[in-house]
Amino acid sequence: MTTADRAEEAAAKPIRGGRPYLVLIALILGLIAGVIAQRTGDGLREPALQATSLIGRLWLNALKMTVIPLVVALLITGVAAGAEAARAGKIAARSVLWIVILCTASAIFGAVAVTLLTGAVPLPEAQAQAMQAGLAGLDQSVASGPMPAAIDFFKGVIPGNVISAAANGDVLPLVVFALLFALAVARIDVTRRRSIVELFQGIADALLIIIGWVLLIAPLGVFALAFSVGASAGGAAFAGLGHYILVISAIGVLVTLWAYPIALIWGRIGLATFSKGLIAPQSVAISTRSSLASLPAMLGAAKVLGVREQVADVTLPLAVALFRATGPAMNTAVAFYVAHWLGYEPTMAQMIAATAVGAVMSYGAVSLPGEVSFISSIAPIAMALGVPIAPLALLVAVEMVPDIFRTLGNVTLDVAVTTVVNKSTESVSSED
Repeated sequence: MTTADRAEEAAAKPIRGGRPYLVLIALILGLIAGVIAQRTGDGLREPALQATSLIGRLWLNALKMTVIPLVVALLITGVAAGAEAARAGKIAARSVLWIVILCTASAIFGAVAVTLLTGAVPLPEAQAQAMQAGLAGLDQSVASGPMPAAIDFFKGVIPGNVISAAANGDVLPLVVFALLFALAVARIDVTRRRSIVELFQGIADALLIIIGWVLLIAPLGVFALAFSVGASAGGAAFAGLGHYILVISAIGVLVTLWAYPIALIWGRIGLATFSKGLIAPQSVAISTRSSLASLPAMLGAAKVLGVREQVADVTLPLAVALFRATGPAMNTAVAFYVAHWLGYEPTMAQMIAATAVGAVMSYGAVSLPGEVSFISSIAPIAMALGVPIAPLALLVAVEMVPDIFRTLGNVTLDVAVTTVVNKSTESVSSED
């Protein structure tokens, strides 16, 4: 089986997630019920809050318990797959190199862009205070401790005890260990390497099944959390979620626009030609929210753009399986936005740590439904930033809107990177 075949097979693994429309409806109904309860007085509001808080807390804990082991398993399997792909030939190696470069740039851009956007267009103060009051009802515990000094930050990058780091929720040292371990696994004997990768792949698959079970009852959990927020924040909760959607979606659009200068400068494709060729895959991406479903259209677009078949057949399946161009930016932006919502002021060390985690986690990205990857990808970033991950359980209900822009950007940049690899490997023989 070729590297492209393995990558495409990995991307095609079905993961049962939540039902996004039902979750969104549950969010709206929960907020409305909470607003109504707020106006009825404490006689009805307090008992209802106690019940919904219990349900929401149990559902949230069910999501949180998978985060740390899933981070390690996905990172090891994803990086090992990328390293193996890079050894498969010059085309695959060049593809992986561009994936790493763009994912790193994406995470940095997301952190900077969301800081600038929330500074230029902040949530109005009255609404921000109301949302802080509403979100204060959720679990505010932070898994990672504070990192007050830059020197302490750099001292803590390499874990003295990886088990202790996992137990304490010190995400950045844990991610660094998992990355080094994955790179080491990629260099050992092929038989042993496959055994280790299979073990962690099995762990990841089992954890994803657990997340799938938890997300099956997402409408109930989200309704409970939304009721708590609505009962405390009132109508400001709707404005807060609307502001969140606009900011995060805007970052996805900005990352998508990267594809055009990339294709023009490094892929040597005219903007008009590139734009016209992307119409079909972009249409599929918007309608399906699936990079995998857009793959046939992307292959057709690559042919129209003059990409050699040997390049398209390797780079595009690899990109679908491993490349999430918008993911690092939007995932990092979500964590920073939660800090903005709650009025947190992370230290520079925490912001660097969160950005680094956002970048490194994207190296091992695999194709998962948006609602599943939302929790598994953003929770480690939020933990590194020092903010609670409880609001993520509420934001997952509106993820279907930003997810459209995630998929649109991923598909557009997948094709852009393919044109770059095509241009930079023109001298590569067909045997590579």
